[in-house]
Amino acid sequence: MGRQHSANRSRRYTQRKSAPKVIDGRTQRKNRSRPTRTAPLIRREQPGAGHRHYLRKNDILKFIDILPDWNEISEGLHEIILAKAEEDTDGWFRPGQVAICACECELVYCVDVEHVQEHAALYRRLGIQYTRDSDEKGPYYLVEYSPSSRRAFQLLHVFLHELGHHHDWMTSDSSVGADRGESYAEQYAYKNEAVIFDRYVEAFGL
Repeated sequence: MGRQHSANRSRRYTQRKSAPKVIDGRTQRKNRSRPTRTAPLIRREQPGAGHRHYLRKNDILKFIDILPDWNEISEGLHEIILAKAEEDTDGWFRPGQVAICACECELVYCVDVEHVQEHAALYRRLGIQYTRDSDEKGPYYLVEYSPSSRRAFQLLHVFLHELGHHHDWMTSDSSVGADRGESYAEQYAYKNEAVIFDRYVEAFGL
């Protein structure tokens, strides 16, 4: 999915990167006869210079506990990765894997207007402050996170977004899989965030 940039870097962001495995022009789908794994492997990579993980493995496990129908959602999901930082990338999906990337250590971001408009409702619910400004390139927002709100955004949006791509891959009728794209993953995240928000607050606080 799209990435915000810290205030000491360019504020423009690009679309999320995803690198599904492709053989002979087709994304390879899982053999669905395998038993469901209720707790996929959670792997942590080194975040990279100037970056850190705001999530821990225990945060992932606690979040999984509040997701409805996790056994169904996790079918075919073998690994959750707290991944190293990648430019312009909050997270990524590959068949059988979803990843949440490490963030810049700085918690103030310059963010495009469109990105804030798309996520403003969640920002408000999480108490994330954002202020509109402009320069010679046009308008933008300064978005100020705390460690807890950064964690919340990564779980309630980034992780759910990548799970949306996984769900798309597992349920698509297309032979190439995961063909409904970014809009499907975003709507999946929005829908499930609304369902579990109160559970999140009870489990994690704000």
